[in-house]
Amino acid sequence: MGNEAIDIARLEEIAEQEARIAGLLLVRDEGGLSLSDGDMSIRGDFTRMIPRLKPANLSRELLAKAARVKGCEKPVAFDATAGLGEDSLLLAAAGFTVFLHERNPVIAALLNDALERAALERALADATARMHLVVGDSVQALRECTHHPDVVLLDPMFPGRTKSAAVKKKLQLLQRLEHPCEDEQALLDAAFAAHPRKIVVKRPQKGPYLAGRKPDYSLEGKAIRFDCYALPR
Repeated sequence: MGNEAIDIARLEEIAEQEARIAGLLLVRDEGGLSLSDGDMSIRGDFTRMIPRLKPANLSRELLAKAARVKGCEKPVAFDATAGLGEDSLLLAAAGFTVFLHERNPVIAALLNDALERAALERALADATARMHLVVGDSVQALRECTHHPDVVLLDPMFPGRTKSAAVKKKLQLLQRLEHPCEDEQALLDAAFAAHPRKIVVKRPQKGPYLAGRKPDYSLEGKAIRFDCYALPR
């Protein structure tokens, strides 16, 4: 699904250097890897997602509905903006094999650590076994993709405000590493270039369409919506 720009074996070493450049610190303790600015800290943690992965709950997840592909027994998803991987986990629990692309090595290190810890949890092991982290530029990987995924998921960082204190805390640290998407058109064009069956774009409920392109249809929740572009094969 694309070449790895950073060897996973060297990821944490590279991430520590990048974190220092941003004035942040990667800390490893008994709970795993966390990112701190001396005041706030965050870490990847999939265990809190376990209730959402139960079949009765998963079937109600908006993302699972948006990404569903009829007649596809072993669907493959390309998450081009993986972040801390929570949406990818939902897709993996729904039966997708997911390739998680994250270009920032610090965020990727947090995600990799969360995946390693989740693999040891009985309730998460099956899903995480279908999740494969790729550290590098997803736009380039989409353009070079030869094994066309069934679904491409896009969730570029959005510059709008949020009322959630917990989300604000996470974004304050992550936005010191990554900024809102600067070229939405290039990202969307690359997703189309990969020739998936469907592109799913996660947006704030009242946010504009990505790159101004109207989707074929949208699924709306209270705070977010998923814009869906269906492509012929």
